[in-house]
Amino acid sequence: MVNGGRPLIGVSTYLEAGTRWGVWELEAALLPAGYPRLVQRAGGLAAMLPPDAPEHAAATVARLDGLVVAGGPDVEPVHYGAGRDPRTGPPARERDAWELALIDAALAAEVPLLGVCRGMQLLNVALGGTLTQHIDGHVETVGVFGHHPVKPVPGTLYAEAVPEESDVPTYHHQAVDRLGSGLLASAHAADGTVEAIELPAAGWVLGVQWHPEMGRDLRVMQALVRAAAAR
Repeated sequence: MVNGGRPLIGVSTYLEAGTRWGVWELEAALLPAGYPRLVQRAGGLAAMLPPDAPEHAAATVARLDGLVVAGGPDVEPVHYGAGRDPRTGPPARERDAWELALIDAALAAEVPLLGVCRGMQLLNVALGGTLTQHIDGHVETVGVFGHHPVKPVPGTLYAEAVPEESDVPTYHHQAVDRLGSGLLASAHAADGTVEAIELPAAGWVLGVQWHPEMGRDLRVMQALVRAAAAR
């Protein structure tokens, strides 16, 4: 472990224009508080990683014990060779470039990695996979997280952390289509949607389609923190 004590877990952030607080309206690097709170509750020390030049990703990851690629806007389809569906949201090019570089660096250095929603989709894209740009039924009400059950695939990293079918907080309209190189699906929704992916050949690498930071189940994040502490 790089830092002694609690493992240092980096979490990627949004970069938003026109954010208001107090009398100020400025561009802001921000992150829903559920992410650092979940890291802390799971025993880790959270560090925010706002978008930076991709060439700094390897040096950044070298200072971490673990990495979380957070949820957020849709991945720009150019990254997986597709045209833009009208229902795909506007691009977040700085985040795409930075987070793809973070994923590449974490895989190369075998730093434990958790992708959340968009982060899982980016992990799939980073390894040559593709995305379905719109599915129905995984957003119940705009701006409100819903819940649905996911079923683990026995024998997987995810099943080791959460062995039973469980309800998870969900809010997404895109999903994994073709799996990237070396990835396997480790959980599914009732409609067959891939809800978790992992990379068995690279140590502890997991992506989940849902939002654990919006729930009470610590087990996925605890598994990341344990892997980070063991480095």
